[in-house]
Amino acid sequence: MAAATFSEQDHAAMRLAIAASRQALAAGDNPFGATLASPAGEVLFTARNHENTTRDCTGHAELVLVRDASAALGPEALRGATVFASGEPCAMCAGAMFWAGIARVVYAASQQDIAQALGGPQLATPCVELLAQARPPVAVQHGLLRDEAAAALRGA
Repeated sequence: MAAATFSEQDHAAMRLAIAASRQALAAGDNPFGATLASPAGEVLFTARNHENTTRDCTGHAELVLVRDASAALGPEALRGATVFASGEPCAMCAGAMFWAGIARVVYAASQQDIAQALGGPQLATPCVELLAQARPPVAVQHGLLRDEAAAALRGA
């Protein structure tokens, strides 16, 4: 399998997601962030994890992004869009993105990176395997700025 090629717009969107992950950590939440980009690559929305500060176990960055972007921009803004996630999305978040009509998911740190940095429970179904079952298909790419995202997970 060939390595993914990422554009400068992809890099910029992922940097926003990683910055949001650092903001989440600084606020006392788990260090995850996500950015929504239009099919043309325009950044539309960025969200961070807020599980701890809102006492909401579904407060994962990707799910917050889907909810808040849909409320602010309308559900049509998500259809065909790309989500850039600082960490590999869990099954809950992958499902939410699918149902929102997201066409592409790009993540930085892998589930293994997350487990090494944070420990704790894991829902270890790889995002790429779960979304490979989606109809219509959802493209999944990974590794964009992985080292930067892994450092943010560790609070570095």
